[in-house]
Amino acid sequence: MTPDLLLGLIGDNIAASRSPLLHVLAGRQNALQVRYDRLVPPALGKDFAAVFAAAAAGGYRGVNITYPYKEQVVARVAVPDPLVRAVGAVNTVIFGPDGPVGHNTDHSGFMAAYRGLRGDAPVGAVLMIGTGGVGRAVAFGLVALGVRDLRLVDRDRTKADALAADLRSAAPGLVVQVADDAQQGAAGAQGLVNCTPVGMVGHEGTPLARSAMAGAEWAFDAVYTPADTQFLADAQAQGAQVLSGWELFFWQGVHAWALFSGGLALDVPQLRAELLAPAEGVA
Repeated sequence: MTPDLLLGLIGDNIAASRSPLLHVLAGRQNALQVRYDRLVPPALGKDFAAVFAAAAAGGYRGVNITYPYKEQVVARVAVPDPLVRAVGAVNTVIFGPDGPVGHNTDHSGFMAAYRGLRGDAPVGAVLMIGTGGVGRAVAFGLVALGVRDLRLVDRDRTKADALAADLRSAAPGLVVQVADDAQQGAAGAQGLVNCTPVGMVGHEGTPLARSAMAGAEWAFDAVYTPADTQFLADAQAQGAQVLSGWELFFWQGVHAWALFSGGLALDVPQLRAELLAPAEGVA
């Protein structure tokens, strides 16, 4: 049977992704049959460009893009929003008659998640580990939330330096430092952010030692499979409020659904409840 809405997710290591379930449930709220495919370039024996082109030509309404392709896709889409152009990463693409259009719901999703936990509480000085696609979105979200002191760490120093330059251009009053290592950047930070894949299924571990977390007020981990990472457990043990990547996953999905569906209504509390206690037989 042909679905009412054909969607997909392009990324590596996405077998545990809950995005298919989120969008199937959102479709059910609107009496729509949604098919949401996992599209893994290595498993398909193709590179990202070939998988993306096949989706564009294959009847998909749109796709989500995840690690490690959020920056690669930017050159293949129109990006009408100047903020998303500044972020330099796209996680949601809509295929339309005039070609693919890129959006970033990681950015808006992170802000919604933070406010859900801490309301209008200031973010303070923040250490952010990882400056790839999701890191760039979160960094610009932190700017919108009022961060004035941001420390960046990445194994690829050039990526961190590039993001720092972009942030300084977008927010001239912002103090941005590129730290040599995470422990150095954590000194005196109120917020701790992990935007690396370290901690997810297949990449176990933590990017920051527990001892370096003392004094932090809050911590966020972009990883959501599993939701309870060692990074967050260590931060909580040191007295910090913790924000799971599950919240970013949830809100970016809610915002992506609005784009995929053309703004169809969504009962957000119902969707949250169903995701946390999914109906049997939904994959």
